[in-house]
Amino acid sequence: MPKPLQYFAQGLFYLLFVAVIGFFSSSPAYTHLPPDETLIKLSFSHAGQHKGACRERTPEELAKLPQYQRKVTTICPRERSNVVVELEMDGKQIYHVILKPAGFSHSGVSNIYRRITVKAGTHTLKARLKDDEGDDFNYVREETVHLAAGRIMVIDFKAETGGFIFKNYAP
Repeated sequence: MPKPLQYFAQGLFYLLFVAVIGFFSSSPAYTHLPPDETLIKLSFSHAGQHKGACRERTPEELAKLPQYQRKVTTICPRERSNVVVELEMDGKQIYHVILKPAGFSHSGVSNIYRRITVKAGTHTLKARLKDDEGDDFNYVREETVHLAAGRIMVIDFKAETGGFIFKNYAP
């Protein structure tokens, strides 16, 4: 192929490539959310309580152990409880999950990331978490929030600060 024809074909290919990139940069139109909806993101990591209580080793158990292991007299179970999370909006349950602990020994944290699309407006949100073997929820937070259309509400959880945290963000 002669050089001028090769340069022309290469230029034509570049022009076609730029046209395709230009078209797909503006079409099809992308809408993050419909105009009357908002997004709730439920996202956190939390370790459930240990299953069972710690106990002291008996003198017979200590005698069977090698000398270097006899310093540890207390045995605690590694396995953790499941974490149960519920989210209600205006008295209706919109999300319920039972999270199993991570790891081979079920001794790790339970992770959650969930996107829930809801109608915009003023709503009463109630978030509940149970991280032990009992029947009652350890952490409950109920709050009336205004969810603006096209915005994002993030629900986080930190046990150290008392439980659930509700935050509104722009997309």
